[in-house]
Amino acid sequence: MKRPPAVTELVDELKKLPGIGQKTAERLSFFILRGPSERALKLAQAIKNVKEKIILCSRCHGITEKDPCDICQDPRRNQAQICVVEEPHDVYILENMGQYKGIYHVLMGVISPLDGIGPSDLTIESLKEKVEKGGVEEVILATNPDMEGESTAAYIAKVLKPCSVKVTRIARGLPIGSDIEYADSVTLMKSLEGRSEMP
Repeated sequence: MKRPPAVTELVDELKKLPGIGQKTAERLSFFILRGPSERALKLAQAIKNVKEKIILCSRCHGITEKDPCDICQDPRRNQAQICVVEEPHDVYILENMGQYKGIYHVLMGVISPLDGIGPSDLTIESLKEKVEKGGVEEVILATNPDMEGESTAAYIAKVLKPCSVKVTRIARGLPIGSDIEYADSVTLMKSLEGRSEMP
């Protein structure tokens, strides 16, 4: 028996989400279908709000509803220390530790020649401009400890070398091949504390 087109459409859309296969998409679809209409409408409204209200901060490229973001305009943050991360959600993971008091710079990805992503596709140039303006004492490279993250960190260190700024790399408290997103706060804290200067 064929499913109603509306259900098929929902399953097909859910399957496009990362980590969602056919079975999970079907379970989620029927969960939404069986639940109250208010829950489904709240979900739809939340998705609509994210697409309509969320913008990128013009200073750090993190996600925000106002520009500049709360972190960038907080006078208590150490503006001389920039933590460079791959994606906007990495900012919130590091913030949940409650230890880091500097500002951030989001690359919006990593250098990945196989995926056709080069340095010009990232926000490396705006990071360089920020450092060249002066007032920055340290750039902490907190990209993921996988092949792309390591090569991106090495590239940024090379780009910033003429700027006479201290460039450090988070310690290898994070296992190679893992993502910051899945690390616990203690491991992340130790990684930040044990960072080393890039050659």
